[in-house]
Amino acid sequence: MKTKSLYVCVECGHEHLKWAGKCAACGEWNCLEEYAPSSGVSTSELKGGLALKTTTLENIDSAKEIRHDMQIGELNRVLGGGLVKGSLVLLSGEPGIGKSTLLIQLGATSCLKSKTKILYISGEESERQIKLRAQRLKINSPDLLLAVGTDCAAIIKTALEQRPDIMVIDSIQTLSLNSISSSAGSVTQVRECTSLLMKLAKEEEISIFLVGHVNKDGGVAGPKVLEHIVDTVLTFEGDRNFSYRILRAVKNRFGSANEIGVFEMGEMGLTEVPNPSALMLAGRPKQIGGISIHCAMEGSRPILAEVQALVTKTGFGQPRRVSNGFDYNRLCMLLAVLEKRTGFLFGAFDVYVNIIGGLKIDEPAADVAIALALFSGLCDKPIAHDVAAFGEIGLGGEIRNVSNINERLKECKRMGFKKVFIPNSKTKTPAKTDDFEVVKVGRIGELFSQLTVDG
Repeated sequence: MKTKSLYVCVECGHEHLKWAGKCAACGEWNCLEEYAPSSGVSTSELKGGLALKTTTLENIDSAKEIRHDMQIGELNRVLGGGLVKGSLVLLSGEPGIGKSTLLIQLGATSCLKSKTKILYISGEESERQIKLRAQRLKINSPDLLLAVGTDCAAIIKTALEQRPDIMVIDSIQTLSLNSISSSAGSVTQVRECTSLLMKLAKEEEISIFLVGHVNKDGGVAGPKVLEHIVDTVLTFEGDRNFSYRILRAVKNRFGSANEIGVFEMGEMGLTEVPNPSALMLAGRPKQIGGISIHCAMEGSRPILAEVQALVTKTGFGQPRRVSNGFDYNRLCMLLAVLEKRTGFLFGAFDVYVNIIGGLKIDEPAADVAIALALFSGLCDKPIAHDVAAFGEIGLGGEIRNVSNINERLKECKRMGFKKVFIPNSKTKTPAKTDDFEVVKVGRIGELFSQLTVDG
């Protein structure tokens, strides 16, 4: 019986019964690819097969170490304490952001320091090209195994023969199976190759890194099911014009999601940044209006971020609103709240908001810091250099409670801030001292009236 084909959108993964020029779900053009799902198997055909082996939680040995130490602290943090044995990790990011550099450094460091056996499979570069990159990064690891190939079956056979602890596939879009007629990178090839590698990882307890390409919107290219198959999805963020890179865990079955690691790209490759707050605040100008400090929570880590706002008279009938690193719609909402609840008018001004260092803040707790920067930029009154703030602003102008208040306060105190504005909640906070003061405010107008001006 002939299996009926489906057409899957490579941008969003939506399935269509017939081909169309435009995806009905995401609206992209010329993005449907044919996919032939496997034919169903009846229950009677399975009766003669082997049953699975069952066990109980008490019979599973939890004393045995189940994580690999990556010897890179920031990567261990993002993975939740190390790489779980038998896990499948997808690493995605823009071209040239540093994905291959991170993994080749990971392979060399782990081989030298922890004697971990690593197999690096490249489908995009030759062995000579990998050697040139290793020489540029001053990497010399005789125990790092390299192989070049795109046949998924041959790669799995090599892994079974070499028995590595960790395997790197660069990239999953280059792999193909000879039994499938479609080209490498198609929906069918990516889905089937990933499924086979997942089976290899679980059965042989080989931890596998998959490098994934991204589409024009920044999402992982290929079928959406790819992100559901893997255990962990890591994204490499950053602007290639800047030296800083942020490794973010979007999905993690073995640790906290939204955890981040910070790296700096240099001549010797990627280096860890153990103190991101100092990095983000480096070079902060003094006695300039429109600058405030927010303490953001990235996973379990508090990070101080510099918020800049430029408010200038518009030269057009419609004022411009530009936001970099902060949600544009939320910025428009905050401007409306400030106009309605405090009387500060922004209708005749262009507003530009920027989060320094390439950091992207998507938590509501940044509302107060954004509002302070807007107020300071509009009135051209610099905020004191040792003042930080965080909290969510409601439509009524009230400042609402946020999570992890004490962790944020500890980071502010550690970085030398003297005063922090927080929501007026029942959370127990540190007592006031000579060098550190916590001020609770209930409304945005009350915050502006208590603001300390620099200079």
